[in-house]
Amino acid sequence: MRSLLRPAPRPGVGGHSRVLFTLAQCLPFAIALLVVGIELSPAHFLYTGPLLTATPALAAVTMGPKGTIWAAAFALAVSVTTATYNQAWGNQQVYTNFLAILLVSAASVTTSSAIRTRRQGELDQVRRIAVAAQEVLLRPVAARLGPMRAASMYLAAETGAQIGGDLYEAVQTRYGVRMIMGDVRGKGLPAVRSAAAVLGAFREAVHYEDDLAEVMNHCAAAFRRECAVPGAVDQQAECFVTAVVAQVPDGSVVQLVNRGHPPPLVLRQGKVQALIPTSPLPPLGLEDFITGPPAKPESYPFVPGDRLLLHTDGVIEARNRDNDFFALPEAMEAVYARNPLEFLEQLHQGLIRHTEGWLADDVAMILLDRLDEEVGEQVGADAASSSDRRD
Repeated sequence: MRSLLRPAPRPGVGGHSRVLFTLAQCLPFAIALLVVGIELSPAHFLYTGPLLTATPALAAVTMGPKGTIWAAAFALAVSVTTATYNQAWGNQQVYTNFLAILLVSAASVTTSSAIRTRRQGELDQVRRIAVAAQEVLLRPVAARLGPMRAASMYLAAETGAQIGGDLYEAVQTRYGVRMIMGDVRGKGLPAVRSAAAVLGAFREAVHYEDDLAEVMNHCAAAFRRECAVPGAVDQQAECFVTAVVAQVPDGSVVQLVNRGHPPPLVLRQGKVQALIPTSPLPPLGLEDFITGPPAKPESYPFVPGDRLLLHTDGVIEARNRDNDFFALPEAMEAVYARNPLEFLEQLHQGLIRHTEGWLADDVAMILLDRLDEEVGEQVGADAASSSDRRD
């Protein structure tokens, strides 16, 4: 499993709050320019010293130490320029203004540095807690699952956090390799609790339910129980989870039960095919909309040499500056990698290039390679040999 933090938001993204924050950063320099206008106009008799003195203090609120230093330097430059223009050198008031700006600047830089250090410490603590929570909830997918090789990747959209509402798992069972990929509506702790409930039900039922549809039903029942707990989810919003469970038995097929999730993709001989369900079903939590017969697994070809990708909508809905979606099928066809981890790494790099490092939603992916029988035996022998050498 690969877990990465989202880079900082690119400029221009963030909506109304981002605009207000930018305006607040510009305020100290706007005040300094206002002082310049006053001092170079006939109204220069007005006393503008307090305005310049406040400039570094205001900068310390929204900027770091470097920004505060720049604001203080700008204020000093304005004071020197206006004193020279108005021929005020020798006036005690000018030197008093200089001293006030220097004292306030020193205090502002010290305060800004202390605040940044404290915030960084709190952020580091949150990250350590998030990493521990993620390792419990989203366990690493084994590199080898029976006759398959596997890899997973999780990218969180939350700044400073490494966990969200996406969920996934892949395990080897007596029925074959079974996987789940899901996406909880919403963000934050309620989404994490819902993801934990669904994953817990999957991990239990996947080993004793021979019917893949019953495995999904166990997940739906666990999610309904979680939604019934007061305060566990956002009661003001619709509560649902999109999910797909997959089973790869001994035969050259993959069986799916899809509940409103983006269809998995199969890469076969350089071409990508979407495994679209013939009878679409609503997400977990919206069982009232099921009017037809009970869900049954649907089978699709999955032969040696194929690659199966399960993903969340954070991948296909990732946009660039031109508001274009990430073309996942084309990206898969352009990737040339020998193993699943390298494949996901190249997909990740393509996603980052497309979005310029900014993700609006969490991203989760699982890739499964069906090996040729001879290749599978060789991989197993290599793994056993490696284990013997470690012993």
